[in-house]
Amino acid sequence: MKKNMLPELLLTFMKIGLFTFGGGYAMISMIEDICVEKKGWITHDDMMNVTVIAESTPGPIAINCATFVGYRQAGLAGSLTATLGIVLPSFALIYLISRFLDNFLEITVIANAFKGIKVAVGILILEAAASMVRKMQKKFLPRMIMAGSFFLMVLINIFSWNFSSVSLMLTAGAISLAVFIGGGRKRKRGEGK
Repeated sequence: MKKNMLPELLLTFMKIGLFTFGGGYAMISMIEDICVEKKGWITHDDMMNVTVIAESTPGPIAINCATFVGYRQAGLAGSLTATLGIVLPSFALIYLISRFLDNFLEITVIANAFKGIKVAVGILILEAAASMVRKMQKKFLPRMIMAGSFFLMVLINIFSWNFSSVSLMLTAGAISLAVFIGGGRKRKRGEGK
């Protein structure tokens, strides 16, 4: 572990936590830009894997990503430091707002700012999704599962069907697992001949 790693982790993740609105999905592109591109703490494959794992585990995705990167760089102390860094700015801002401004969102300037922020958050989430799709394996089946899930979610939202997105993710995961297991058996049969 480098001597200056803990303060660097804290400041890096405080910057991400302070300047990213819209939650974990909006933070993914900033985490990737800083931790993969600029600092080289993790690889693109690590980022893809940690994003998938962070989506599957309890808790906000950005916090799970920060914990992973911190652990990878400085063990348990690094994971705690990175997690504190990403949580602290949001906590401090929300605390100050709730303490001193009773009707914060009723202030016209703030309400208008949040309307603009909503658009920016949507763009950040789309950028993160597009980046992941570009880095995804160029195999037919993963792309078909992704496209099918996307279109099913759109149809579910348009027609207000009573179908949980969690059920859709579990179904996609089960199909992927079945194909993976089936592909492994085919390879074993081919090697046995």
